[in-house]
Amino acid sequence: MAALSVWFWNERFWLPHNVTWADLADPAPGVEYPKAGHLLSALPLALGIFAVRIFFERFIAGPCASILQIQTEVSRRAQPNAVLEKVFTSITKCPDTRHLDGLSKQLDWEVRKVQRWFRHRRNQDKPSTRTKFCESMWRFMFYLCIFTYGICFLWQSTWIWDTRHCWYNYPYQDFLIMFVHHLATISLISFSYVNNMLRVGSLVMCVHDASDFLLEAAKLANYAKYQRLCDILFVVFGIIFFGTRLIIYPFWILNTTLFESWDIIGPYPSWWLFNFLLLVLQVLHIIWSYLIARIAFKAIMRGKVSKDDRSDIESSSEEETETPTKERLKTGTSPRGENGTNGHFGSKSWNQNHNDW
Repeated sequence: MAALSVWFWNERFWLPHNVTWADLADPAPGVEYPKAGHLLSALPLALGIFAVRIFFERFIAGPCASILQIQTEVSRRAQPNAVLEKVFTSITKCPDTRHLDGLSKQLDWEVRKVQRWFRHRRNQDKPSTRTKFCESMWRFMFYLCIFTYGICFLWQSTWIWDTRHCWYNYPYQDFLIMFVHHLATISLISFSYVNNMLRVGSLVMCVHDASDFLLEAAKLANYAKYQRLCDILFVVFGIIFFGTRLIIYPFWILNTTLFESWDIIGPYPSWWLFNFLLLVLQVLHIIWSYLIARIAFKAIMRGKVSKDDRSDIESSSEEETETPTKERLKTGTSPRGENGTNGHFGSKSWNQNHNDW
């Protein structure tokens, strides 16, 4: 283990030339540098945030949902059946024709009855609109507070205006002021923390926090059936997302991590890894931007997008399953959006993208 620890914490990988861990271990009085052990402080902080979330969703978001008349949908529960339950939990939740035929013969049920059972069973596991509303309201408040705090802090910092200050005197840069801020987002910036790249790490987080709370605000409007407000918020979210991820991030953040840092401190092994991860993130930005643009395009051209598979309740109406596709095409109709809206901006892609972020 000792040999593995020495290999992992090799100074020539993590630090610039002529800098050692000993230089960071004994700073001048009143100055302190990050240590890897500080990352353990994130564990009790995470538990505390989780407790705050439970309190917030129960005593703040829940009453807000009641005021907006967002109730928990009562979905029809599947009748108990050991055979189907075993298939559902261990084989497939959406059986194909072969499975349906086999189960139909085994239980002496009609195929449609088996289909209906699986539909009802899937609906049992999906969170209600009220639950989603409370989750999104918590994320909205959390992201908004974190972003506001980051902006208030960075506004007084020289490196937000001149990114070259991210590298002057590196790695001998005090971190106490930023300690709490980085604990809140330690899972995303642990690399910059261990390496004491806190200044540029704070800029990366600020860029990414700028649009998250708007996404949750749009979701809240969608769940509350304020469709026009939902559309407006989504448009604003898209503009800010594109601006921060496709313009500010590559031309401001990557410019300083790739070129300004090269000029001031020079490259070293972990520098290459750090920039590689940032470039991978930029590739993801492009992919996410494409998905968001596709949502907007569908909304403009068709007035609807994909539903939220995570939460929308599947219809148990036999009429829906029996309506021929050709008849819909003849009449020019399309299924109405879930949650009482016209489906302009459904939340499937929102949830998928947001979880990836």
